[in-house]
Amino acid sequence: SACGRSNQPEQAFDFWRAMHLQGLSPNLIAFSALISACAKSKKPERALEVFEEMQAHGVRPDVITYNAMISACEKGPQPERAVDFFKAMQHEGLAPD
Repeated sequence: SACGRSNQPEQAFDFWRAMHLQGLSPNLIAFSALISACAKSKKPERALEVFEEMQAHGVRPDVITYNAMISACEKGPQPERAVDFFKAMQHEGLAPD
């Protein structure tokens, strides 16, 4: 995501809130982009919040989503969570890339 690459996750969240205000439902791509922005800006807890929201909306993660979560977790205070997401990805039958 452009906001993640420019290290401006707040802009990504502003866009996210604007989507919600307009009644738009986020899809897998939107969730993954926001998680990626959190990972790139070293905000693993926010990435986890987005991941949990994605699951609450019934959106299933793909390999891109899992890779973003692994990246976010490895940069945070609990890098062992990265292993948990790797195992979850494998459990879902997804191969790491």
